[in-house]
Formats: sequence, C-alpha cells, structure tokens
Amino acid sequence: MTAPGRRSSTFTRLLRHGFTDPSAAERLLDSVELAPISRDPVLLEALGATADPDLALHGLVRLLEAQPDPTARRELLDTVIAAKPLRDRLLGVLGASAALADHLARHPNDWHVLFMYEPRDLHPGVEEFEDGLAEATDPVSLRVAYRRCLLSIAARDVCGTTDLSETAAELADLATATLRAALALARAAAPEDAARCRLAVIAMGKCGGHELNYVSDVDVIFVGEGVEGADEDKAVRSATKLASHMMRICSETTVEGSIWPVDANLRPEGRNGPLVRTLSSHLAYYQRWAKTWEFQALLKARPVAGDIDLGEEYVAALQPLVWKAAERENFVPDVQKMRRRVVENIPVAEVERELKLGPGGLRDVEFAVQLLQLVHGRADVSLRSGTTLKALQALATGGYVGRSDAVQLDDAYRFLRSMEHRIQLYRLRRTHLVPEDQADLRRLGRSLGLRADPVTELIREWKRHTGVVRRLHEKLFYRPLLDAVAQLASGEARLSPEAARERLVALGYADPAAALRHLEALASGVSRKAAIQRTLLPVLLGWFADSADPDAGLLGFRKVSDALGKTPWYLRLLRDEGAAAENLARVLSAGRLAPDLLMRAPEAVALLGDGDGGGLEPRGRAHLEQEILAAVGRADGALQAVTAARGVRRRELFRTTATDIVGTYGTEAQQAEADQGALVDRVGGAVSDLTAATLAGTLRAVVGDNWGETLPTRFTIIGMGRFGGHELGYGSDADVLFVHEPREGVDEREASQAANKVVSEMRRLLQIPSADPPLLIDADLRPEGKSGPLVRTLKSYEAYYRRWALVWEAQALLRAEHVAGDEELGRRFVELIDPLRYPPAGLDDDAVREIRRLKARMESERMPRGADPKLHTKLGPGGLSDVEWTVQLLQMRHGAQVPGLRTTRTRAALTAARAADLLTAEETATLDEAWVLATRVRNAVMLVRGRAGDTFPSEVRELAAVGRYLGYGPGHVGDMLDDYRRTARRARGVVDELFYGG
Repeated sequence: MTAPGRRSSTFTRLLRHGFTDPSAAERLLDSVELAPISRDPVLLEALGATADPDLALHGLVRLLEAQPDPTARRELLDTVIAAKPLRDRLLGVLGASAALADHLARHPNDWHVLFMYEPRDLHPGVEEFEDGLAEATDPVSLRVAYRRCLLSIAARDVCGTTDLSETAAELADLATATLRAALALARAAAPEDAARCRLAVIAMGKCGGHELNYVSDVDVIFVGEGVEGADEDKAVRSATKLASHMMRICSETTVEGSIWPVDANLRPEGRNGPLVRTLSSHLAYYQRWAKTWEFQALLKARPVAGDIDLGEEYVAALQPLVWKAAERENFVPDVQKMRRRVVENIPVAEVERELKLGPGGLRDVEFAVQLLQLVHGRADVSLRSGTTLKALQALATGGYVGRSDAVQLDDAYRFLRSMEHRIQLYRLRRTHLVPEDQADLRRLGRSLGLRADPVTELIREWKRHTGVVRRLHEKLFYRPLLDAVAQLASGEARLSPEAARERLVALGYADPAAALRHLEALASGVSRKAAIQRTLLPVLLGWFADSADPDAGLLGFRKVSDALGKTPWYLRLLRDEGAAAENLARVLSAGRLAPDLLMRAPEAVALLGDGDGGGLEPRGRAHLEQEILAAVGRADGALQAVTAARGVRRRELFRTTATDIVGTYGTEAQQAEADQGALVDRVGGAVSDLTAATLAGTLRAVVGDNWGETLPTRFTIIGMGRFGGHELGYGSDADVLFVHEPREGVDEREASQAANKVVSEMRRLLQIPSADPPLLIDADLRPEGKSGPLVRTLKSYEAYYRRWALVWEAQALLRAEHVAGDEELGRRFVELIDPLRYPPAGLDDDAVREIRRLKARMESERMPRGADPKLHTKLGPGGLSDVEWTVQLLQMRHGAQVPGLRTTRTRAALTAARAADLLTAEETATLDEAWVLATRVRNAVMLVRGRAGDTFPSEVRELAAVGRYLGYGPGHVGDMLDDYRRTARRARGVVDELFYGG
C-alpha cells in the first residue's frame, strides 16, 4: 500500500517511460483486459518507446475490448508479449495514429496483418496491394481493405523498416492499386459504358511522382478513346461516366469514412474543361493553349490505371512538349511568379506554420528541382524523374547542382516530409500545418526520434531545415554557373559550357557567352576577393534574373567590381550589410541612368547600405545647399567650385534614382511602395531641391570668382515650369527667370552687364563636358521669349507685365517660385506677379477662349511626327498637358478667392480644388491618377534609356523594363499600354468637361 501523499512506484515508472498522464495510465493498466500482463516490464518498455505512450496504451485497451471473445483477447496478449516485431509495430502505430487505432477498434481482427509478415511484405508494390484489395466488392469494403493496407505501411514507417522515400512510394503504389480497384467497381456497375471506351487514368502530382503523403488529394488526368468501331462522342461520354463514378467511389464519405479526394483539376482548362478528353484533344490543347505551369505539372505524369497502353501513348505524345517548355518566353519568371503567388495566398496567421507552401517549405525544394529539370532535361534524359529526391540526386550527379547543396536539401526535404507524414498520420487528415498544441508537438517530436526535450528539439530542427531551404533553393539555380567558370579544384562534376548557356538563356540572358565571361572574370581563382564573389553571385544572379535586363545588371556589376575591387570596404559592404547587395542588383538591372551615374563615381555604392553612407533617404534642400556652399567655399576658383557642386549633384541624383528603384521594386525585406503618387512626389521634390541647391552654389562660385563677396546688383533666380512646381523629372531642364536690381549707387548699365555675365558663366560652367551630367538652364519663358533680354530688372518685369503680358505668360507664372539668390528680391518678384496669375476678377471669356485656343494649337503643332498621340505622356489626350492646363485654368479663375489654389504644385492644386468643391472626388481622382501615371512613365523612360522621352520605348527590352518599373510582370507590356490608354481616356473625358466645356 502506498503511503498518503507519496506516489506509487508504478506512477514513477510511467513518468520515466514518457507517460504524460500516469494516473490515467495506471487505471488502464489495472483494467480487466490488461490484468494478465499489466506488470510485465516488456509492455512498459514497449509503450515507452512509442511516440505517445498514453495514446498507445489507450489504443491497446480499446483493441482488447473489441476482441470477440476471451480466446481472441488471450491470443493478442500472448503475441504482444512474446513477439517483439508485432509488439513494436502494433504499439508504434497505436502511439502515432489515433485514426488507425479507431480502425483497429472497428475491425479488431486486422491486427493480424502486422503479425503475419512474409519476406515480400517488407517492401510491397502495386501487385501486393492489389492482392490486399482484391476482396473489396463495394466502396465500403474497399475503404476497409485500404485502411488495412495503410496499417501495414504505417507500421513499417514508424518502426523504421522503411525510410521516407520507400514509405512515400508504398503510399503511391497503394493509391495506384486503389484507383484500379475503384475503376473496376465502376466498370462492373456500367458494363455497356466499359465495353464502349478505352479509359486511361494518368496520375499527377505526388502520386504520379511516386512520393505520396498519407493523406493527400490524388491528382489525375483522364484520357478516353472509343474502342474500334465505336462513335467517339459516345465513347467519351461513357468514359466520363466511368471516371466520375471512380472519383466518387474514392472520395465519398461512407460509414467507413472516405479514402481520399480524387482531383482532376490539373486537366486542360481545369474544372471548366471536360473531365475526359481524347488523346488528340489533349495534344491540341497543350500545343496551343497550355501555360508554363501545366508543363511543369506534366513532369510527374504517369499512367496508373485503366488502359495502360493508352496512358503510355499520352505520356509519349506530351513528353516532347514538356522538355521544350524552358524555351518559352519568360519561362523562369513564370515559374518563380507561380511560386510567389502560392506563398501570397497563404493566410498570414498560418504562413510560419506551413510545412508545404511556406517560405523554406517543401514546395521551395520541389519548385527548384522542377525548374532545373525543365531547363536541363531537354538534353539530359537522366534528369527525367518524377520523384523529387531522385531528380535532386540526378542533378547533383550531373553537376547541375552542387553536391553539398544537394545533400543539405535532401536532408531538409526528408525531415520536413517526415514531419508532414507524422502530422497527417495522427488523425489521417489532410494538413500541412505544424500543430500549436504542446501535446501534439511532443508526440510529433518523439515520433521523429527526438526524446530528450521533444518540443524544443523539434522546433529547433524544423527551423534549421527551413532555414537551409530558404537559403539554398534560389542559389541552387545559380551556384553551378560559377562552378562552371571558377576553375577550382577538380573532382566534382560541373555544368558543361553548353548546360551553363542553357541555364542563362532560361534565366533571360540574351548573351549567355558574355555572361559566362563576366562570371569567370569575377569568380575565378583562389583569392579572398574571388571567394567572396562566389558567395555573393548566386544571390545576385537571381536578382538580376528578376529584372527586364539581366545582361545589363551583370555587366554593371562587373564594371563596379573592377572599379572598386581593390578597396577594402566594397565587398565587405555587399557581404555584411543585407540590403546593400540586393539594392545594388536592383539598381544595376533597372536601366541605364542609375548605372551611368554610379560608374562616374563608383564609391557612391556606399549609399546603398545602411551604414554611415547616409542610406537612401533623399536629403532636404537645406542640407544639400549647406554641403554645396561649403564645397564652393573651399574651392580654388569658380571652375573647381562648380565641379564640386556638380559632383554632389551627380551623387544625389544617384541616391534619388536608387531610392526610386528600390521603392518601386521592393526588396525581400521590404514591400514595394504602394502609393505611386508618393514615389512621384519624392522624385520631383528631391530633383527640384537638388537643382536649386546646385544653382545656389554655382551662383556663389561665379560671384565670388569675379566680384568677391558682393555683386554690383542684387540677383535672384525664379524657378518656372516643373522646377517651380517641385516636379522635375530625371531628364528635365531647369526652367528659370533671372531677375536683378542694381545696388544703390551702381550704374544700371554696369549692373546689367554684371547680371548677364553671371548668367552666361553659370550656364557655361554647368554644361562643361565632364564625368558629371550637365545641368541645362532654360530661360525661354522670360518676357518676349528668346527675343527678349536674358536678364531683366524687377522694374523692367513690372513694366512689361503691366503693358504687354499675354495670357499664356500669366499662366506660365503660376509655377513661378524663388529658388536661389537674393530671397528678398525673389519675394518682391512673387508679390509683383500674384495679381497677374491670380486675377482678382478671375478670367474673362476672351482670356478663357485664348487659353483653349493655345492648348489646341500646341496639341496639333508640337506632337512629334509619327508618334501615337494616345501614348504621348505630355501632349497626348489625358496626358500631363491636359491635366496641368485644366488645373491652371481653375487656378487663374478662382485663385484670388481660394487661397489653397495659390500653389505651384499640380497635385496640391488638385486637392485644393476638390476641397473648394470645384471638382468632384471622382474627377480629382481621375486627373490625379493620369498625371501620376504619365509622370511615372517619363521617369521610367529616363531610368531605362538614360535619355528623356515622352512616349513609351519601341525597343522590346526597354519597353519591358518600363513595364517592370510600373509593376507589370514579364509578358504583360500589352496590359501596361492598355491600362495607360484607359487611364488617359478617362482623364481626357474629365478635361473635355472641365477645360473645354466648363
């Protein structure tokens, strides 16, 4: 008798053997059914070796209770104690699967299948499973027989008799036998239909790949033909009836549950297409309409049931198409986009627990392997396996994947699939989610042999393996390219030059030979620099491939590396600062402008990191002006001073382009900026501030070099057009007006000469050919245009505007804002023009007609010959000119009464017009969307081509790059052009109403 307060020795022993509820276990051990063997140490040892001793004990008691008589119960008890193989198999299953314990309780004689093992039972195939299902005469008995076979597979699995690959293959073979049995039942129920047609069942997915889970949809495709002399349509209808009945036999729930769903959605046209097609119909579809992912799915196609000869004909007919899939345009991006879409569709709350679809999950390994198979399987038939692990091994053997990478991925895949198997085995439910309950995690960990601290060890191993997959699954595609050119130690198979070229073409490289030369130059040798490059390049190649011009990205990277390779910080920056390498890859492959700016001074690559280089956040005008003026103050003469100012401008232009590109494309750590208007405002503000600061520094340099501290005349610069509106693009000139006012006691002629010399020197110094881009100053918006004086006094402006100003000149002044020089003179100029641009009485009818006439004339005369007006972002319908003139007409009509309209910025004026009820919310949104899109297109063209343009490029790669900048994936430039036309058309409708009709 146990003393009060003390635990019994049995209680302690149960704890030691892994029971979590020793009290309940004691009661079960003391039950009548177990009484004869309850104290036998063999039983406790065996229970303690299972994944869940409590579950195993409970299942054993239920099985004993279900025995039909005492003799049967005694037979089971004796066998459990005396026969170790049965004991391990039976208790192993009961401790891992509550669902199979339920099956044994319902069918208590089925435990014998775990006892009677013939040699052939150790590794059964389709034939053995067909024998096991042979007695099934209806869907219910088929389910019972299926579970009986599943019981033997699970027993071999949990006892370690079979490894993961063998278990998955047995499950696929059992599925094959089950499909055949179900089809036989369907044929027996409809003999006339069976006699009329040939029906082949093609296994797809994991069943086709001979790597099935415990509980999974069994993916199939049906092929039907008429027997000789039969009407084809009738034969297909008969085949469809048989296929439908076969699917129901497997999928429907009966008193014995269901087997698994049979899923035919991988067929041509998916669930919208016919369930059964003839072979010729299948072939026609795949030749004309199939998408890349459909060929990827066919990698695993395998005839398993019905007319096997017809199934073999189907596979033979489609295989050539499968191995040509990598030649399709945008092949790799299509496959990668499909993978990203899968991840994006996982509920946020589940993504970290997803074994199959989550980042670092099973699908990452499978997609990577299938991608490589499709690229290289065209020429190497050894790669044409539907089984993931066999294909991975073949890829490693052939040198298409590094051996160490293949070993790590094999280990990770086996561990993750084993987790998936044991999770599903517990309830025989289709799930890929790692459980959250501690008891479930404990059982799962113990089932995988983690016994010391099952939960902690399980989570650590799971995270380690997913980390390996996340790190390797993309590198898998790129690292062998380096091994092919790196000239390292021999002894390991490598990609042949032809295979390397194949892979580069599949990645989108137009000149694979040049790409291989770049890789060889970067990665060859045994230096520390080459070793770091071999670490970086697999990832960089993936990022380059994710752009419209991978060749340009790789070439740019080689140039930057050649220029900076000997500096101590460059490769360290890319290796150690996570964002820098990806940012550089995005910048180098997005077009010509940013790489051109970078190559003028490659040290600017430091801006792409997150350290002391300042990062990618654009600097404000005050900061820029302070830096430029300080550089000017240190310089020896105006030329050196302006060279320094232009150097700052070039560096900051690069920072702005890089910020724009990274914000537009996003990175692995940060999503792309969703607000397109914010991107436009950031670029416009940054370039405008930079231009103003450069002009201020240049003005200071010219004045200091010629007059010292004080110019004989006060001098100011007024920004006009996009410059005054804080809307400069990358390719915009600086529209300005120059204003001066002689200082007291200075002769007006002397003052005018000084002012003109300042302007001419500024323009000369800012355009001198050098490594830095020129800054073009355009003063054509001055009074009298090109015929008028370049510089005027404030009084001269006042006299001109009072007597001669035309309506277009008043309209142009809506954008006027002081940007550099004498602030007080600039303020007085703005005060002078305010009544002109915001007339107190608004605009009369003649002025409105004149503005409309000028607009129509500009559209007809300035549109370039041959340009498509509907795609011209500046002058086309719904383009920048349409939106800006409409906004400016509202400003001139209502600006005197509506203070919010007194702004030089288009979007701010639109917002103010909406607030004043001059526009509806819909009109405002339509105009704003069109203006932002047109501005983005112009910025994109400059980024891609390196020169300004107002319409979409005609060259295919450039057009694709503009599309990528605007958020359109490979193959969708047509959608981009359609969307632009649609947006512009809607905006033109608003313009017609407000500008021409209001």
